[in-house]
Amino acid sequence: MLKLYSFGPAANSMKPLLTLFEKGLPFEANRLDPAKMEHHSDWFKAINPRGQVPALVDGDKVVTESTVICEYLEDEYPTEVVLRPADSFGRAQMRVWTKWVDEYFCWCVSTIGWHRYVGKMVQNLSDAEFEEKVKAIPVVEQQVKWRRAREGFPQDMLDEEMRKIAYSVRRLDDHLADHEWLVEGQYTLADICNFAIANGMQIGFAELVNKEETPHLVRWIDQIAARPAVKTMYERVELENLGARR
Repeated sequence: MLKLYSFGPAANSMKPLLTLFEKGLPFEANRLDPAKMEHHSDWFKAINPRGQVPALVDGDKVVTESTVICEYLEDEYPTEVVLRPADSFGRAQMRVWTKWVDEYFCWCVSTIGWHRYVGKMVQNLSDAEFEEKVKAIPVVEQQVKWRRAREGFPQDMLDEEMRKIAYSVRRLDDHLADHEWLVEGQYTLADICNFAIANGMQIGFAELVNKEETPHLVRWIDQIAARPAVKTMYERVELENLGARR
C-alpha cells in the first residue's frame, strides 16, 4: 500500500493528500507533528534525508517534493478521475500554474505563515534547546528560516512578501474571472496545488481575499472546498491548530 508522510491538510502537505483522495487511492496516512519537529527525526530522515514532508513511499521507491508526488500518482496510478489534461497544450498550461505556485505563490505565503505560526512553536525553548533542534535540520536554508522565525523576520521582508501575496491573489482572481478552473475546461493538479496555498486566505488574509475584492478567487476556493474529496480529506486527516501571532 502507498504510504504518505505529511503534516495536516494544508500547504504542500495538502497537495498529495488531496490528489490521493480525489483519485480514490487507498493509502496509509502518516501524519507528523511539526511542533515536535518529527520530520527532523532520524527515523524520518532515513525516508527523506532532507527531513521535509511530504514524502510518498511506494514499495521500495520514495518520491519527494509535493507537486512531483502528485504527478507521480497521476502517472503510476491512472483512475477514472483524471487530474491532468490529455493534450500537450493543456498539460503545458497546467504546469505553468504548478510551477508558479511552487516558485512564487507558495513562498510568499509561506514566509508570512512562518512569521505568524511556526515561530511560536520554538518561542519557549531556551537558546541551547533551540540550537540542539536546529542541529537536526539537514537543510541549511531551513536552519536559517527557523532562526529567523524565532527571532522575527525583518519588517521590510514581511512587507515585500505581502506585496507578492497581493499580486498573486489578483493574478488568480483575474484569470478565474474568465475560467471555471485554472486550465480551460478541466479540474486539474493546477487547481489542487494552488488551492492548497489559497484555501483559508479568506480568513488569514481577509483584507486581500474577500467577496468584494476577489470574488472569482473566492468562488473558486468555495467550489473546490465543496468537492466530496475535500470534505473526506478533512474528515480523515487532522489539521494542525496553531494560533497566530501578528
